[in-house]
Amino acid sequence: MTAVNTPIYTRAQALPNILKRRIAILDGAMGTMIQRFKLDETAYRGVRFKDFHKDVKGNNELLSITRPEVIRDIHESYLAAGADLVETNTFGATTVAQADYDMADLAREMNLASARLAREACDKYSTPDKPRFVCGTLGPTPKTASISPDVNDAGARNVTFEQLRAAYYEQIEALVEGGSDVLLVETIFDTLNAKAALFAIDEFFEASGERLPVIISGTVTDASGRILSGQTVTAFWASVRHIQPLAVGLNCALGATLMRPYIQELAKVAGDTFISCYPNAGLPNPMSDTGFDETPDVTSRLLHEFAAEGLVNIVGGCCGTTPQHIAAIHDSMTVQVPRLLKRGVFYKEAA
Repeated sequence: MTAVNTPIYTRAQALPNILKRRIAILDGAMGTMIQRFKLDETAYRGVRFKDFHKDVKGNNELLSITRPEVIRDIHESYLAAGADLVETNTFGATTVAQADYDMADLAREMNLASARLAREACDKYSTPDKPRFVCGTLGPTPKTASISPDVNDAGARNVTFEQLRAAYYEQIEALVEGGSDVLLVETIFDTLNAKAALFAIDEFFEASGERLPVIISGTVTDASGRILSGQTVTAFWASVRHIQPLAVGLNCALGATLMRPYIQELAKVAGDTFISCYPNAGLPNPMSDTGFDETPDVTSRLLHEFAAEGLVNIVGGCCGTTPQHIAAIHDSMTVQVPRLLKRGVFYKEAA
């Protein structure tokens, strides 16, 4: 058996010890909060893009350039609610995703602006007793490297591994330049897409000399217990553990109630890694102001149960989650003990 050394980080060096002492709080949904501003097409465009040839409403990443005060306000709302980790507004800020808006050439600028906004907010709220960390967010893109977009051609693909790798590398460079402390590969529905992101991260670390903590978060799409590209939670972990992430977890798709068995499975198989969990706020509910049915009290109670069971080290919220949810989650974790790691060897080789 061969032991693998714990990575030596060039940023967020305090974060591993924080996760050993207490449960850290990740922020909530960016899209949910942007919807509350009721921005129209003109607001999205701003002055700079007032004559742009294509509609851009819904391109939330553009707001980091055209409406930075909106993104800053959202970050500060979550930090005031008690978040330790704040995600950059970069879920769709890759050339692959921005091609849908004919804005691929703006991807780097979006990432740089977004990281700087999150950095400023975290610096404003950080104290010696409660430092705040910027999570540079890498989303899955709207394309999949594993699944055919054509039911009549199983071998068809609309993106290549190399296209994804190059897009992620550009994103990572800008996120780190802008002040990110952590790299978060999230909402993974296709493990091959995630592996392109992880390859780019490794490539960047080698080229730059930087080494940031990495958090990997998959999404189980339904009661099958698998991500969209077909892997179980255990198989997913086996596919990504080589990067030696600070934490691995699940987010999106399911509310906390339905996510429990998959977090239990992940906590069991990933014994030497911290566990993150940020579910959406329940089931779709058009009558709710967030579009989901779980109130802050319900969400915080469910995550409190996860913590009491010894399953998690990082908790927060995905779709439908507001600062009110994060405040309730924060309060519910104050007396909870974080999940303990079972450290030893990282890989267990067959005899």
